[in-house]
Amino acid sequence: MAIADDQGLDLVEISPKADPPVCKVMDYKKFLYEQKKREKALKAKASKVTIKEIRFGPQTDDHDYEFKKKHAEKFLKDGAKLKAFVFFKGRSIIFKEQGQILLLRLAQDLEELGKVEQMPRLEGKRMTMFIAPKKVK
Repeated sequence: MAIADDQGLDLVEISPKADPPVCKVMDYKKFLYEQKKREKALKAKASKVTIKEIRFGPQTDDHDYEFKKKHAEKFLKDGAKLKAFVFFKGRSIIFKEQGQILLLRLAQDLEELGKVEQMPRLEGKRMTMFIAPKKVK
């Protein structure tokens, strides 16, 4: 402790369970500051994943499909994940095969831009599918 006082620094206990306990002479506030700075830099580098949604009906016709497909292409090019879903209203749940065909067609059309993360799955009155963008090199 005398050495730390002479240098105007702090005596920090590194390993208290060791015999004898391991200590280090350092400026503790500066150490905490640099640690926070490092954590903040790592947090900034972490990629933020955005999820964009596209909604279809079970009987979406070709023009609407192409229009929504263009939006999906734009989302994948921007690096966002895509959640495509078919929403069944009332008795339209009868057409779940059509909804699945529609989502698989979308996955096939967007094959060069993204890969299917989750195949079409029925959850209540929604059939959802996730597409993640391919990494651009």
